[in-house]
Amino acid sequence: MGASLRALRALVLLAGFYLLGLVLLAALAAADWAGFTWLHGPVAAKVLIVTVVLAIPIVRGMFMLRTPDPDPLPGIAVTDEHEPALWAAVREIAEQVGTRAPDEILLIDEVNAAVSEDARLLGLRPGTRRLYVGLPLMAGLDEMQLRAVLAHEMGHYANLDTRLTPLIARGRAQLIRTVAHFHERADDKVAKERAKQEKKAGKRLAQGKKAKEIDTTGEGAMYRAMAAIYTAYGKFYLRASLSGARRQELAADLAAVRIAGRDATASALRELNALDAAHDFYLRCYATIGLGSSLMPPAGQFFGGFRTMLAARHDELDGARTELSDEPASPYDSHPALAERVARIEALPDDGRAGQPGTARPSLELLADADASVAALEPAVLNPTLLTMERVSWEELVHAAMLGHSGRRASAVQEALAAEGVADPGLAAALDAIDADPTLRWRLADRFPKSEEAAAATGRVAREFARPVVRRALGRLVEGELIERGVARWQLSWSRSATLGYPAGDFTDRLDEALDAAVADQSDTEPLRKLVLAP
Repeated sequence: MGASLRALRALVLLAGFYLLGLVLLAALAAADWAGFTWLHGPVAAKVLIVTVVLAIPIVRGMFMLRTPDPDPLPGIAVTDEHEPALWAAVREIAEQVGTRAPDEILLIDEVNAAVSEDARLLGLRPGTRRLYVGLPLMAGLDEMQLRAVLAHEMGHYANLDTRLTPLIARGRAQLIRTVAHFHERADDKVAKERAKQEKKAGKRLAQGKKAKEIDTTGEGAMYRAMAAIYTAYGKFYLRASLSGARRQELAADLAAVRIAGRDATASALRELNALDAAHDFYLRCYATIGLGSSLMPPAGQFFGGFRTMLAARHDELDGARTELSDEPASPYDSHPALAERVARIEALPDDGRAGQPGTARPSLELLADADASVAALEPAVLNPTLLTMERVSWEELVHAAMLGHSGRRASAVQEALAAEGVADPGLAAALDAIDADPTLRWRLADRFPKSEEAAAATGRVAREFARPVVRRALGRLVEGELIERGVARWQLSWSRSATLGYPAGDFTDRLDEALDAAVADQSDTEPLRKLVLAP
């Protein structure tokens, strides 16, 4: 579908919003006419009041024409002077695609690249073009893959997709506003009726009478019915506009293939799928792991550590590169399913530009100083509160965060011991209590969640279910004791989860044997005491 037809469709969809409003206003006017023609007095007046009240949100939605200009995404604006190689690549790709290059480039904190244009006059007048490039995206792509991504974005410019975005966004905004107005009025009516009934109920209770149950059923029904009409049109509007958006994505993919090649484009999409999941994992398990202790990674490493993790877990991400979603994220997702996009690209004829992903230089080498750019991103996008937190090394950060985690696990064991009457629920006191009454171990296991099988078991079978629970509980106390004595420490790993580092040699094997002895039928806590508690 050409740009003219797409613009016409966008105008028709927007006009449909106004047509719907006019039809509803005409229906309300007809209700007024019928009321004054066939009804008289208070009933006709009530009909008029209801129709006027319903008409207000419709009129507001129709005539609040201006939608607020979207703010640029937070990031670092880079100039030609500061990043000549990146700008040269973008301009070269824009020329190859056959479109005007962006006026601004911003480096952002997402695994994504995007374009926008501040078009005016319903998209007829071009405006400032912005290209957003995610530094986490660049961290995982080579230069040819990045060129494919950039060619895709320039394809949106060439196809005038960004020129039509404000027009489509205006219709969405007006639908959302109108529906919100109706729901606000419905909620307000329900709240007033509830307050009214609660006041009456309070008076009846004060008089010693039984209060009626609060019932607001039916209140605001007319408002919600009007909202439902607009919501139905809104769903049609979104499906119609987003189906076009999906075709735009496929057309932009073809632009990427033409400029960067079939294989580079397909591998970029596969890599993007892996990077997206990896970045979420990185933020959750590395960058923000110390926030509970008001600790942050070293300066410049909140986003910078992502590259280190990617290098350590490269092979682990192979599954995400091959297992692509074959369904859009939702019926209203503007992008086709990733599996469909890759399949379409890989089905194209071989263009003679085959190459192994990663054989080109890393895309971050397009930046004059990648480390400086990654560091500059922190004050540009992070919450100011985070920037005031103490900065520590990655090793200290992981140890402090995991210390809190292991402390919480040990607290659960200590609470269970306290519930069994152990006054000082540390490791030494726990072992003393077990020596005094070995059955304490099985009662302790009862303090923790059980499976249905474990709960139904009795006798020796019950003890076999309880044994690993007690062993795990003692192990948590041992962890706390060793960390407190400075014998053990949580260790950072970029390739796997953090692990507790024990003394060298056969310490781990001896610890396993000591824990086994403590939970054996004939309990023996002496090995554990000698290994952990001895001076």
